[in-house]
Amino acid sequence: MIRRLEERDIPEARRIVQLAFGTFVGAPDPGRFFSDIDYVETRWRADNSAAFVAEIDGKVVGSNFATGWGSVGFFGPLTVHPDLWNKGVAQQLMQPVMECFDRWNVTHAGLYTFAESPKHIALYQRYGFYPRFLTAILSKPLDPGRACEMTHTKFSELPSSDRDRVIETCYRLTDSIYPGLNVEREVRAIHAQNLGDTVMIWNDAELVAFAVCHCGPGTEAGNNKCYIKFGAARPGSGIGLHFEALIRACESFSASRGLTQLVAGVNLARHEAYTSILSQGFRVDRTGVTMHRPSEPGYSRAGVFVIDDWR
Repeated sequence: MIRRLEERDIPEARRIVQLAFGTFVGAPDPGRFFSDIDYVETRWRADNSAAFVAEIDGKVVGSNFATGWGSVGFFGPLTVHPDLWNKGVAQQLMQPVMECFDRWNVTHAGLYTFAESPKHIALYQRYGFYPRFLTAILSKPLDPGRACEMTHTKFSELPSSDRDRVIETCYRLTDSIYPGLNVEREVRAIHAQNLGDTVMIWNDAELVAFAVCHCGPGTEAGNNKCYIKFGAARPGSGIGLHFEALIRACESFSASRGLTQLVAGVNLARHEAYTSILSQGFRVDRTGVTMHRPSEPGYSRAGVFVIDDWR
């Protein structure tokens, strides 16, 4: 049976996420893999109508999560208990996610998966997703005592009366990158759940770049890490400089939280953004592939300075 995930399901769904990923990558203790990272409760609290579990004989055996960024949608992590791999459970968990995308009128949908796994790629191709460019997950070590200061604004420090206006400003920036792209969900979820913060760079009164960041254990970052879940610079004059300033601001923000590593994902089709982030001291930890439906670039194309990875 496939049903919506309920709060009582969170511990078991989280355990299966750890076990499934840990088993697939061959971790020495699969049940402890991702033990400092939480994809389950964070995404359920962000939108509990888009979180689903598979249940057999009253026991949760897998889960999947849909994420809506306005006209863009992606899903995951999709995980099934290893004892039930290749039994059709994953296909069943795809159905409610596809229904979410239809309901949201998504024009560009996708996912991130293992580039080296023909099984994963074949599964998602059944639903119209096609592999595009690789996506790199990069990290940079930080020394909190030596991090340079970069002037920025944090969403948490805004007066409550200004927050809706700033979220609308963020939307205007993302809409200029891809029509309808809107990460309001992430900004509000991070603030409401105290998962991190949204860092903003302004040029006078114009928002030129922003990043939504998870910080530390119990978030999508993990111990001692700041994870840029989404970051973007406004198209136009100075975009490269604004992107660099955003990265430096995220470094300063991370240092202020006592974190020692900054993590970001960049689709390699955005080659200027990828080159920029490498030039700032990041190194690639691993690569995956994003799959798109329809098989179009969306906002993963040259000239776009966006950080995200659809994990």
